[in-house]
Amino acid sequence: MKSLEVDLGNRSYPIYIGENLLQDSTIFAKHIQGHLSIIVTNPTISKLYGQQVESTLKNIGQKVVQVIIPEGEEYKTWQTLQLIFDGLMSAGADRKSTIFALGGGVVGDMAGFAAASFMRGINFVQIPSTLLSQVDSSVGGKTGINHPLGKNMIGAFHQPVAVIADLGTLKTLPPKELAAGLAEVIKHGAIADANFLNWIESNISNLNACEIPAMEHAVLRSCEIKSSVVAADEKELGIRAHLNFGHTFGHAIEAGMGYGQWLHGEAVGCGMVIASEVSKEMGYINSEEVQRLTEIISQLHLPIKPPQWSAKKYLELMAHDKKAEQGEIKYILLKELGQAIVQKIPNTTIENVLYRFGALK
Repeated sequence: MKSLEVDLGNRSYPIYIGENLLQDSTIFAKHIQGHLSIIVTNPTISKLYGQQVESTLKNIGQKVVQVIIPEGEEYKTWQTLQLIFDGLMSAGADRKSTIFALGGGVVGDMAGFAAASFMRGINFVQIPSTLLSQVDSSVGGKTGINHPLGKNMIGAFHQPVAVIADLGTLKTLPPKELAAGLAEVIKHGAIADANFLNWIESNISNLNACEIPAMEHAVLRSCEIKSSVVAADEKELGIRAHLNFGHTFGHAIEAGMGYGQWLHGEAVGCGMVIASEVSKEMGYINSEEVQRLTEIISQLHLPIKPPQWSAKKYLELMAHDKKAEQGEIKYILLKELGQAIVQKIPNTTIENVLYRFGALK
C-alpha cells in the first residue's frame, strides 16, 4: 500500500492507494468517531462492493446503513440529494456519524455535499471505485450537484477525512469508464509534469490493459499533483484553476449533449484537444505538441472530435462556467507541455478554433 497526505493543516487527511483495502478494518477504524456508518452508493457498486465494505465496518462494531442512489450524471440533482438526507434522517444519524462515499464521481460529489450540509457538516470518507474518481474527484473536497444550465454550480468545499482507493475495483470497470479516468491522468501530466506525460505516452498499452503496477503509478502521481495544488489553493482562487484544463469545453459538451450522454472524462478528453489548439492559436505550444497530446488522448480511447454545434452555442454554454467572471470566461491553456496558465481570450479567437473543429457559423 502507498499513502500520501493532503496538507491542509488541522484538516489534513491521508490518501491510501493499494489492493484489498476494502477489507482493511484497521484503515477504516482510524477515521470513525461514532457508532453509525452510512454507505452512500449506487446499485451497480452496491452489488459489487457494498457487502464487502459493510462487513468491514460491522467487524469494527459499526451499525451500518446503505443508501442507494440512482446511477449516472443525470441524477446529480436536488431530488437525489434529498434521498441521501432521507436515509440519514431515517437511520438516526448525528454529528458523530460517518458517511462513506462508495462509488465514482457522482456518488462522491453528492455524498460529500450531503456530509457538508447535514447538521451543518459531518465527517465523510471517500472510497472511489472508478479511475476518474481515484485520480481526481475524490481528492480536494469539491462537492456538489448540477444545474440544468451548468455543471457543479451548486455545492460546497468539504474535505473528506480520508480517501481509500482500492485498485482492485478498477478491474471491474467497463472500457469507457477506464478511458474516462485516463483523461484526468493525462490532464495532470499536461498541466504539471512533462515527465509524467512522457511516462503515460510510454505506457499506453499497460494503461489500456488496466495493469495494476501501471494503475498504481498513475493514481499515485495524479494524487500527488492534485494534492499539492489543493494544499496551495484549497478554494480555487488561483493555481487550482489549472486543474480545469479541458473542463471549460468539456463541461459545455456535457451540458449541451445532456448530462450522461458523454462520460465526464470523455468530454474532458475532447476538451483538452480543443484547449491545446487554443494554446497553439495564442502562440504557446506548437502544432507538433498539439498533435502529440491529441494522439495520446486518442490512443487511450477518448473522443477527439467535438459535437458540431454553432460557435454561438458553445460560447453560451461556456458562459455558465464556474471560472467566468462578470460573463467573461477564463480559459486554462498550456504555456508548454507540463505547465498551465489562466487567460481571458477574445470570443473571435475561440470561434476560429471551433470552426476548425467543424463548428457551424
